[in-house]
Amino acid sequence: MAIEEILKKYKDIAVVGISDKPDRYSYQVAKFLMDRGYNIIPVNPMLEEWMGKKVYKDIHSIDHNIDVVDIFRKPEFIVDIVKDSGGKAKVIWMQEGIVNEEAEKLAENMGMEVVMDKCMKKEYEKLNKK
Repeated sequence: MAIEEILKKYKDIAVVGISDKPDRYSYQVAKFLMDRGYNIIPVNPMLEEWMGKKVYKDIHSIDHNIDVVDIFRKPEFIVDIVKDSGGKAKVIWMQEGIVNEEAEKLAENMGMEVVMDKCMKKEYEKLNKK
């Protein structure tokens, strides 16, 4: 599935590793996407709330639809996040700078699409400059 199709088709995005600090990239990307109509599902075991939304401790504790798991964590944590996302998400999105081939293969074997080393905000902006 092309990135353009993912961004147009899927609207429920679990942001794993979201920060409550406005200067952090995870905060900025999530807010950008939320301001453009995406439903952001914040995931961070250290937070209770993000921009008025309940923050989930992990993917397992999310009790509603997830289309995309947008990951802002170090590569060594990605495999476990993919395992937790199986059966819940359609797409694993590893943000810019995050590469983990093992997690990519695992996600694909579990039936999920994978985007690796790309920023959702930048990809959205590219598509909407056309």
